[in-house]
Amino acid sequence: MKRLLLVLALITTSALVGATAASAAELAVNGGFESGSLSPWSCTGGTGSVVSSPVHSGTKALQGAASNSDNAQCTQTIAVVSGSSYTLSGWFRGNYTYIGVVGGASTWTPGGTSWTQLSLTFTASSSSIQIYTHGWYGQGTYWADDISLQGAGGSGVPGAPSNLNVTGTSSSSISLGWAAGSGTITGYRVYEGSTQRAQVTGLSTTISGLGSCTSHTYVVRAYNTVGESANSNSVTASTSGCPTGGKMAAPYLFEGWGDPPAVSTVMSATGIKQFTMAFMLSSGGCTPAWDGNRPLTGGVDQSTINAIRAAGGDVEISFGGWQGNKLGPNCSAASALAGAYQQVINAYNLKFIDIDIENFDEFENDTVRNRILDALKIVKQNNPSIKTIVTFGTSTTGPTYYGNLLIEAAAAKAANIDVFTIMPFDFGCPAGQIVSCTTGAANGLRDKLKATFGWSDATAYAHMGISGMNGLSDQQETTNAADWTSIRNWANTNHIARLAFWAVNRDRPCPGGGVVSNCSGISQNNWQFTSITAGFTG
Repeated sequence: MKRLLLVLALITTSALVGATAASAAELAVNGGFESGSLSPWSCTGGTGSVVSSPVHSGTKALQGAASNSDNAQCTQTIAVVSGSSYTLSGWFRGNYTYIGVVGGASTWTPGGTSWTQLSLTFTASSSSIQIYTHGWYGQGTYWADDISLQGAGGSGVPGAPSNLNVTGTSSSSISLGWAAGSGTITGYRVYEGSTQRAQVTGLSTTISGLGSCTSHTYVVRAYNTVGESANSNSVTASTSGCPTGGKMAAPYLFEGWGDPPAVSTVMSATGIKQFTMAFMLSSGGCTPAWDGNRPLTGGVDQSTINAIRAAGGDVEISFGGWQGNKLGPNCSAASALAGAYQQVINAYNLKFIDIDIENFDEFENDTVRNRILDALKIVKQNNPSIKTIVTFGTSTTGPTYYGNLLIEAAAAKAANIDVFTIMPFDFGCPAGQIVSCTTGAANGLRDKLKATFGWSDATAYAHMGISGMNGLSDQQETTNAADWTSIRNWANTNHIARLAFWAVNRDRPCPGGGVVSNCSGISQNNWQFTSITAGFTG
């Protein structure tokens, strides 16, 4: 969807991509204090307790009551492998807090009222160590949470469980099962990120109290008195209760730049119920990741999607865009590309997917363009209820040469595309004519769909979408709020399927600000284009 603005974002975010850490066992037991007790931690002078506020994550944390005579040190003894490297970390709040190994490495922070992470790496010199955390004399109460010791387990640590799988879902719960780990096992702990969600002695559990239509990613670890195993495989599942069908009033929202707004603020201010989340790219090969570097699940994008759904909304996820390392060219065959799409569909229980097919690497590449259509055909066959969308550039009179090839190939392949969305911006529209340019381009698309598929006007409109650009485009075309209202009204009159724009991040005023990521470059109210889009009735 986004062109020059996205280039800047990708240049910035590409520098943040790092190597993936190797899997290691979590050796600290009850490091998040979610059990509600201190065990197996031991604190000096009865100075430690488990509290429910403040916490860094989950529902519990350690509170240490440091005094003039006691620094409130809490320790845990852990079996390790002499000569192996370990990473010890934790989150702290309060004045002058410390983490370390008795007789070994340590680190500290002057701290304050915010949570601060401390971390250190060391090499074990014996088969048993004692880790600790403490405050400082006369500095008052401190809090600690999510204490972690990562590395090779010592003698007696159980082996990791395997074959973690989802056995059922409801609107408020996800049920899990797994195969046993090896060695002596006391029980199993289920984690979502660093937060413990369940502790059981058997090989299954149900996580309850979840929001409807929310996605969650879990791992399970075996534990005993020595420590915890490494993680099992991870699984992602979504609760039921997602909205289905209906209109697609879905402006683009991008968590990768542009001061992403809180969706709760936007939704409550505008009444919008759907967003198109951008962009799903390749993290290397045929593996999907947000922007190519943010995790498919467990990050800010999943948190945003969960918040949208918790507020009664839903999402489309957009693959591709103008720039970046895309899945279309990286997946070697249509079946592999369909598999990558399916990963994302499964992770988020999607009802819609949007393939934003642009630029020379996809839109203007015959092989890749056809691969995408073949992959969407497979997706549709495997998910008959899903809505498949292709979004592409246009001229002021209708589809370009490559747009016509895309539509013709979709018909020839019987790809069963639900919505063909044009992007009427950066397309040579004269000043002051954005409404007529947009409706002219849309009617050109209507005519192409009629000629190719043999549809009536009404059927063609029902398979069409418009995705504009609010404010200034890269070519200095201007779409103001009145223009967008006229376009929205035209879309309602003709009952097209989808209305979107790039982007909610830019739906803020900055007259004279130019083409930037976090405002429109024109005079407008906050979220005005989103509010107008919410009035799209399809």
